[in-house]
Amino acid sequence: MDGSDIGTQSGLRIGRVIAVSASQAVALLERCDDSGGPDRAWPVEMGALVKMHTRVSTVYGMVSGMRVPLPNLSPSDQELKVVELELAGETLFEANGDPGPFRRGVSAHPALDEPVYLASPADLALVYARPSVATARIGTLHQDSAVPAYILTNELFGKHFSVVGTTGSGKSCVVAAILGAVIERNPHAHVMLIDPHSEYAAAFGDKGVVLSPGEGLYLPYWLFNFEEIVEIVLGSDYQPEQAKILGDAILAAKQSYFARSGLDKTGTVDTPVPYRMSEVIRHLDTAMGALDRPENVGAFQALQQRLQALQSDARYGFVFGQRLTVRDELSAIISQLLRIPVDGKPITILDVSGIPSEVLNVVVSVLCRLTFDFALWSETPIPVTIVCEEAHRYAPRDTSLGFEPAKRALSRIVKEGRKYGVSLCVVTQRPSDLAPGLLSECNTIFALRMTNHDDQEIVRGAVPEASHGLMNFLPALRNGEAIAAGEGVSMPMRVCFDMLPDDHRPKSATASFTGSWSNETEGSQVDKAVERWRRGVRHAA
Repeated sequence: MDGSDIGTQSGLRIGRVIAVSASQAVALLERCDDSGGPDRAWPVEMGALVKMHTRVSTVYGMVSGMRVPLPNLSPSDQELKVVELELAGETLFEANGDPGPFRRGVSAHPALDEPVYLASPADLALVYARPSVATARIGTLHQDSAVPAYILTNELFGKHFSVVGTTGSGKSCVVAAILGAVIERNPHAHVMLIDPHSEYAAAFGDKGVVLSPGEGLYLPYWLFNFEEIVEIVLGSDYQPEQAKILGDAILAAKQSYFARSGLDKTGTVDTPVPYRMSEVIRHLDTAMGALDRPENVGAFQALQQRLQALQSDARYGFVFGQRLTVRDELSAIISQLLRIPVDGKPITILDVSGIPSEVLNVVVSVLCRLTFDFALWSETPIPVTIVCEEAHRYAPRDTSLGFEPAKRALSRIVKEGRKYGVSLCVVTQRPSDLAPGLLSECNTIFALRMTNHDDQEIVRGAVPEASHGLMNFLPALRNGEAIAAGEGVSMPMRVCFDMLPDDHRPKSATASFTGSWSNETEGSQVDKAVERWRRGVRHAA
């Protein structure tokens, strides 16, 4: 039998096992002359899949390292060539001797001197076969472009997952590819995507609804709990005296709704019920006038001025916008945000690029808290996935940055959300800047190209130990390639994601400097930008 026959039926024999540990093995490469080839070692690539037989199974491993222990000054066929293998899983022999389905983990390890074979296309198809559970195709394997790569939908979205990679590596396209593949098979999904750079508006076509300040996004101030409204009105460095005054005024303004709804004994300053901001200001006037000795009258006046300034600021129109009547719109707002009912548009894209950066964290806190609380109080779970683009912005590792309740809201979802049908997708280019614990709670990670050493170490610490060998490829990945590891994939793999059509690609490409600089820029663009700037609306009507 020649080498081609061996490769077709059982895989090329490339060496033998010389060391075995719990999760790894080491093989010594053999020369090709035993199969009729030239007197040289078999060519083996990093990331190649190999197999070894045991008494009850076939064990599969992935090449994670290659070395020559004692190199000569010049290349020689007599040099020993060693490859390191990460044991990935096995197929147990059935009663008739045929291999069973592939499964993760190893129950029996190969013995010393056991032959090592290069996996054949049939082996790749078996190991990366489409599982019998709900799946979606996202691309192909790096080892063989003919073998499709699948995600396990329930395991991926039923828990939490993350997409990490350096700027320009293709994170936005990967997010769009994953979500697009899933909603194609699950048209009644509920996905809320927080888009900080207005990238995804066209990524999902008519299957997504885009909400932005001034264009459908309305989060009235009465939705905010006390901590969140204090952050918007007073900022982080507020005086406790002012916070107490504001809390008393808000509670007094809510009393009329409490009385109508029978919430007098249970309603608090955090209860999400509508109230008028004019009543808050009126209460401030009354309380300030009732003071016997108004030493702190300045605190009342500063609070009134701040509230009036926020009401007149166009950038905060989606929170403090003037409406003729204050209605209880909580049900309508939640239905709009979470797409209940779906009505053919399973994804809500929240374009928050026009929201002032100083309150973005508060908005994220409100969105996550509302979603979790709705799931908590629902009798029947309605599974919802929240996609947090650039999560390091509103969940930073540095406690002196950002709004802490936003981190607490995200942390609550990753710790308890699975019980109530709320999952989180964390997208970031700087894992080392992300709040500790957020990434480690993700059961599946899609890691794109990453060159920063600290970021690589954070990602390695968040993936199963059996996937550490694949993580060595992070600096060398091409755009649109990722290492997928965790419970959302049948086994760790290097994936080449399917290319998206041009009209469904997120608008995240780097601006072309030479293309723009080769042509004269029209002066009218400045006028248009200034107009949008002053109106607080990023997109022209």
